Amino acid sequence: MLRVRCLRGGSRGAEAAHYIGWRLGRVFTGWVQRSLQSTQAATASQNTCAADDSKATSPVPKDCPVCSYNEWDPLEEVIVGRAENACVPPFSVEVKANTYEKYWGFYQKFGGQSFPKDHVKKAIAEIEEMCNILKREGVIVKRPDPIDWSVKYKTPDFESTGMYAAMPRDILLVVGNEIIEAPMAWRARFFEYRAYRRIIKDYFNCGAKWTTAPKPTMADELYDQDYPIRSVEDRHKLAAQGKFVTTEFEPCFDAADFIRAGRDIFVQRSQVTNYMGIEWMRRHLAPDYRVHIISFKDPNPMHIDATFNIIGPGLVLSNPDRPCHQIELFKKAGWTVIRPPVPLIPDDHPLWMSSKWLSMNVLMLDEKRVMVDANETSIQKMFENLGISTIKVNIRHANSLGGGFHCWTCDIRRRGTLQSYFD
Repeated sequence: MLRVRCLRGGSRGAEAAHYIGWRLGRVFTGWVQRSLQSTQAATASQNTCAADDSKATSPVPKDCPVCSYNEWDPLEEVIVGRAENACVPPFSVEVKANTYEKYWGFYQKFGGQSFPKDHVKKAIAEIEEMCNILKREGVIVKRPDPIDWSVKYKTPDFESTGMYAAMPRDILLVVGNEIIEAPMAWRARFFEYRAYRRIIKDYFNCGAKWTTAPKPTMADELYDQDYPIRSVEDRHKLAAQGKFVTTEFEPCFDAADFIRAGRDIFVQRSQVTNYMGIEWMRRHLAPDYRVHIISFKDPNPMHIDATFNIIGPGLVLSNPDRPCHQIELFKKAGWTVIRPPVPLIPDDHPLWMSSKWLSMNVLMLDEKRVMVDANETSIQKMFENLGISTIKVNIRHANSLGGGFHCWTCDIRRRGTLQSYFD
């Protein structure tokens, strides 16, 4: 069996420092016991999926609606995000580190307020149409609850307003029949999980496993308060040195920094995902899954799926502007690496929270069907040359809020089984 080696991004010095710190921490803390005894006191649910409370139930019923192992098995059920009430996050240090200089004035002026209302209205209409198309393709669609994200909140460590529930891929990761809630790294996203709780409780009552990763305090110590970003050149230099705005003070990660290929799950150390967060996931998912760190020539690493998007067994889209440092591992395993074409999105279209490479942020409905931007004719042709039919949808205004089709969705159930694609 071929096992992909775990390679950390950044300089060798940064890798060594991380490894030494991790080893010391391991000696000091020891291994945390993995298994807890199952509770026998289950609350009777009014959900139609819940069993009669007088009977013992299997912890994972065969008809559990949650089951997904990769990014391409036939899609049967999905969560699609909401643009309603989307707010600009306050311009804190972690937001500055993850956004481009030309938009810093926008954040400084509108932080804590609504995104432009006319733009949001158009984004809402686009996502509604996307949901309708998914339903016509035979996919069950669930939506998070609308919440007023402008409400200010305060913890013992910080104050903030919220952002949105637009990108379920950022906060939810489905591995088999388990839903994992990511702890997140932006203060504006601290309470984002609340929009999804109704849905996740329903899945839990139907037999799914439900795990919430340790919630960080998001105290000042989690961030490099003096993170020296002034230009794109600064970003490149810091990323090459393995320096990020998030520290190793406590675990943090966004689910969108992970991408699944059966037993092998790939992750990047980014501005929102630190090594402690990755190590938590590694221990939590072992021994059934292997978590591998890969890295890229990326001045602003945040979320892997517009940089490295696995679209089929042995098939991956790799961003030509952000080459993968470990790409030979995939080639040696027999994978086909595809460089998607340059995006066609105009320079004057606002992308407040992302790059043009959302064109490769596609959603596979199965190995032969893909949901792709209706405006991106070049990547449509690329898929057609691969024998993959394109389902064209326009979400150009929704793109502005920070995501493509993969970001706006979280696949809950795909019809398939757990496989290893690196044997």
